[in-house]
Amino acid sequence: MSRKTLRVRGVTRTFPGSGRAGPTLALQPTDLTVQPGEFVAILGPSGCGKSTLLRIVAGLDRPTAGTLTLDEAPIAAPGPDRGMVFQSYTLFPWLTVAENIAYGLRERGLPPAEQRAIVDRFLARTGLTGFAEHWPRQLSGGMQQRTALARALANDPEILLLDEPFGALDHQTRELMQELLLEIWEADRKTVLFVTHDIDEAIFLANRVIVMSARPGRIKAEVEVPLSYPREWTVKTTPEFGALKARLMAEIREEVRKAIG
Repeated sequence: MSRKTLRVRGVTRTFPGSGRAGPTLALQPTDLTVQPGEFVAILGPSGCGKSTLLRIVAGLDRPTAGTLTLDEAPIAAPGPDRGMVFQSYTLFPWLTVAENIAYGLRERGLPPAEQRAIVDRFLARTGLTGFAEHWPRQLSGGMQQRTALARALANDPEILLLDEPFGALDHQTRELMQELLLEIWEADRKTVLFVTHDIDEAIFLANRVIVMSARPGRIKAEVEVPLSYPREWTVKTTPEFGALKARLMAEIREEVRKAIG
């Protein structure tokens, strides 16, 4: 289980202009605290800065102003305490499934026997045991994302950061991946920060949903999800789920209207 608290304080991001285009304010001053073991989803219209915020937490981008800490340690660069899974398939095509999962372990210098044991464990947890020696090009989209998830988890990060990881998958595969992620989270209680456009996905997975405004993004609302775990897909048919969906949809529709003018 994760043990460290993420604190985002007054974080902004302005992208410099080019040519005749002026600078773009992507993220207004943002404060966010994510407690150990929380599963927090971030919702918002396209271009609202949610992925920018996630990249800043990952250390892949730098804020224009503000501070980020993980248990009081400043975040200034990528690190093994944060595991990232992107929407696009980001596996190394020249490495097998097992080698992709072991990548971070090799970089940390773990002994080969320990690497193999960890890789075997996550191959089993993600249903990829029979595909250890396959190349990424031989996998379906869902299997590639399972590999990416296993690679991130194998490093045992404090926080798992997911940027619309299932957005490119078909509906059935997406739902199966949601159930797999939730099963892993319920077992390990890693801290998760999950960016998505899908309201159903946010409610099904998270115990708290952050709603962001249209650009320049700011946190407009924080909505607790009082649905108990473990969660089955049938929770989506309940009145409680429907009420949460209606509330979040109203928040998002208001921001989408602003975004399209």
